[in-house]
Amino acid sequence: MVSLPSSLGSISKMRKVVLFFLLFAHLFPGDAAAQTGAAAEVRGSMTAKGGFRNEDEIRDKFNNWRADADARAWLETMGFAAGSILGVSAEKPHGDKADVIVNVRTNKGESKQGISIKLVSSPTGFNQVDKRWLRQYAAMWGMPAIVVKALRLFSGEERPVGRSRRPDRMFLNEFDKDTQAQVVGFFEANRSAIIADLIEGDGENKAAWFMVAMKGQNKTQWILRPVSEAIGFFGGGNVEITRSGNLRIGRITMQRKGGDGGRETAKMLQFKLNPALLFEAK
Repeated sequence: MVSLPSSLGSISKMRKVVLFFLLFAHLFPGDAAAQTGAAAEVRGSMTAKGGFRNEDEIRDKFNNWRADADARAWLETMGFAAGSILGVSAEKPHGDKADVIVNVRTNKGESKQGISIKLVSSPTGFNQVDKRWLRQYAAMWGMPAIVVKALRLFSGEERPVGRSRRPDRMFLNEFDKDTQAQVVGFFEANRSAIIADLIEGDGENKAAWFMVAMKGQNKTQWILRPVSEAIGFFGGGNVEITRSGNLRIGRITMQRKGGDGGRETAKMLQFKLNPALLFEAK
């Protein structure tokens, strides 16, 4: 298996590997499906000729797939060899985990693929993956009363009880040990469902793929992975309360939204991750 590059400096080497696969496929036709899969894995992380400004541009690249090398590489990574594609249409849904929905038509029928897209400009930046009111999360995940109570204090929906370093809210590491254990235990016990909701979503337009595009000065490095791999990667690791008093679930952090000029929406909960870490995943 070919390892993915973790930096822009590895791109030229990777292109050589891609050329090797293409030459191998020409000289040894053998199992075409296996060769396509290997080439797609190599193409899973490459550098685009230009930067991506937003999801609209990625949608447009899919719609222009015949003339767009990046779009063809994405489609091949998704399992659609260029020679088998009869047509592609992409659109942006609203309010769903998938930022772009790609409909691919082949002689085997039509396939609908949702892609969650994260655009980052730095390898150390963070990106919000979900934001809602506590009551919505409580209903979604069946939170017990003690966890809801703690998170109401954490978000500032209720004023602090006892000592706190902020007059308007509490931090998780300010609760008694039993309450902290209840919060950590709930998220640990329900980790799989919670991470899936945060990254994949549900319903008709849930995400099947997770794309990260990291914009440099002159070019953009991208990686495209099945959403199951993104869930496993970002959800992997300990569930614990951080030094700052937030909650970490693997590589995802839950915190109070804050900001918003002190408006009520500052009391919402948000979950954040660093999408660029996916370039380091093995």
